[in-house]
Amino acid sequence: ITIYSYRVEGIDRWKERLRVIQDYPDVIAASPFVYAKGAISGPKSADGVLIRGVVPELERKTTTVPEQIKAGEFFLGDTGMPRIVLGRFLAEQIGAGVGDTVTLFVLRRSKIPFGVGAPTSMRFVVSGIFETGLYDYDATFCYISISDGQRLFGMGNRISGFQAKVKDCYKAPSIAKRLEEYLGLPFYAIPWTEVNKTLFSWMMIEKWAMFLVLGLIIVVAAFNIISTLMMIVMEKTADIGVLKAIGAKETSIIKIFLIQGFIVGVLGTSLGVLLGGAIIFVQNKFHIISLPPEIYSVSSLPMHPRLLDFVVVVLFSMFLSVLSAFYPAWKAAKLKPVDAIHYG
Repeated sequence: ITIYSYRVEGIDRWKERLRVIQDYPDVIAASPFVYAKGAISGPKSADGVLIRGVVPELERKTTTVPEQIKAGEFFLGDTGMPRIVLGRFLAEQIGAGVGDTVTLFVLRRSKIPFGVGAPTSMRFVVSGIFETGLYDYDATFCYISISDGQRLFGMGNRISGFQAKVKDCYKAPSIAKRLEEYLGLPFYAIPWTEVNKTLFSWMMIEKWAMFLVLGLIIVVAAFNIISTLMMIVMEKTADIGVLKAIGAKETSIIKIFLIQGFIVGVLGTSLGVLLGGAIIFVQNKFHIISLPPEIYSVSSLPMHPRLLDFVVVVLFSMFLSVLSAFYPAWKAAKLKPVDAIHYG
């Protein structure tokens, strides 16, 4: 959850407010940040950048970025020359590596309403490069210390907002609403679901579309089961006639074919689950299916299986397998013994 203030000048007395947020029951950890848009110039070229000033010790408790360092370290020490951590694609774009010097340019806020502030710049040494796997993030974000950010943005001792990590991420919208009421004006809270609302909506639509496609594939497979069992009925017509002649009931004949349908379903579903699990493991490990990150925001197709999805697919497949066996079973049960033996 991200917490901002309606006041354009930012949040003052932030250390007191940080403790209030940290003490809230549903919050695990919280960290302050300063934030601004700017430009960055490196050895190769310049590019636009989103600058985030943080307290490294607190940032480690609220985000996974410090754990996703691919080169160097997540070090933003205040001693010596200021340090900066860049996203991988941003670093490649400006041609910067660990140990290189880059320059940040920003326009400070104007004290006059609707005015333009004075441009300012600051030089930094690259201490690390991170890669989250999200292109938009890795191509636009950089991290500096909160004190360097306050000095660069001309914010004094104010900050832009807080980031809070909650106990249950799926309850973030309701927690954000309660936290907003708890803090009162001028604060407002935005849950992670609202930050990329359009993206998550499309992902949900895509998920249902995939379930629809998968359902159609399973239905086609069900027709294959029907045709296979009908072939068995035709081949075993004489045997069915003999069974009925010696006293086998229709329910017994139906059970035989339902069990066959169930066995086919179990074997097919088990093989599908094993094969699907292997594909997911290989894709997540070796990223065989790659995607253009500038279009899809991720460099490879992510596959994160959920137990509920597996259970739904398995149960639906088994249900259709048994259901598909009903018609062949009914046809077999309705065969007359004399005609069946004669036909065989």
